[in-house]
Amino acid sequence: MPIEDTNLMSSLQDGFRAVVLGASGGVGRAICDDLKISAKLGKLIELSRSQDGFDLLDEASIAEHARSLSEEPIHLLICATGILTIEGTPPEKALRQLDPDVMLAQFRTNAIGPALVAKHFLPLLDRNARSIAAFLSARVGSIGDNRLGGWISYRASKAALNQVVRTASIELARTHPSSVVVAIHPGTVRTALSEPYSANHPTVSVDEAAANILCALDDLDSSRTGSFVAYDGSEIPW
Repeated sequence: MPIEDTNLMSSLQDGFRAVVLGASGGVGRAICDDLKISAKLGKLIELSRSQDGFDLLDEASIAEHARSLSEEPIHLLICATGILTIEGTPPEKALRQLDPDVMLAQFRTNAIGPALVAKHFLPLLDRNARSIAAFLSARVGSIGDNRLGGWISYRASKAALNQVVRTASIELARTHPSSVVVAIHPGTVRTALSEPYSANHPTVSVDEAAANILCALDDLDSSRTGSFVAYDGSEIPW
C-alpha cells in the first residue's frame, strides 16, 4: 500500500515534474504509487523496458527517451534500476567463482546504464529551482563498509555507480546549483531476487522502501549533493 502523505516531496515546487526509470520493478512501482499521492505533483513520467521500451543497455534508447522529455525541466529523477543475479547466477562467494561475462553484465546494468542515464537525463533537471536525482545503489557497494568479502561483481559494480554519481554531481553543480544528486541504499528489500540472501538481515517491504527513499530525498539539501546515503538519510562511507 502506498503511504497516505499528500505533503510528500514538499521541498519541491508546486507542479513538480518527476521521472522514474525502472518504473515496472518492485521499488520503482512503489515509488510511483507514492508520488501520485503528492499534492504538489504536476506530472509523473514512468519509464521501463516492459512498458515503454526504455532499454538501460542501449544508449540510443536512453537518449531518445531523454529527448522526448526535453521540452520541460525535470525536478525529480529516480533511477530505480539494478540487478543482483545474472541469468540465475548468484553473487560470488569467493574469487574462484569469478566469471568475466557475469561481471561485465553486472557492470553494464548497475554502472554503465546509470552512467548513460546521467549523461542524457541530468542536463534536463531544472536549472533555476530545486531538483533531485537519485540512483539506487547498495550498502555492499561501500568499500569502507566491506568487512565480509564476497559478491565481488555486484559490490564492484555498485562502487562504480557511486563514483559515477559523485563525479556527475560535481559537474552538474556548476550549471544547476540547486540540484541534489545522490546514490541511495534502499535497505534490504523483500523481493524474489533478494530473498535467498536476506536471512541474516532486517528487511523492508517495497512500500516501506519507497516511502523511506522519498522521505530521505525530501530532506536533503544541495550541500548533500554527491553523497552516498541510506534510506534514512544517513551517510554511508565510500
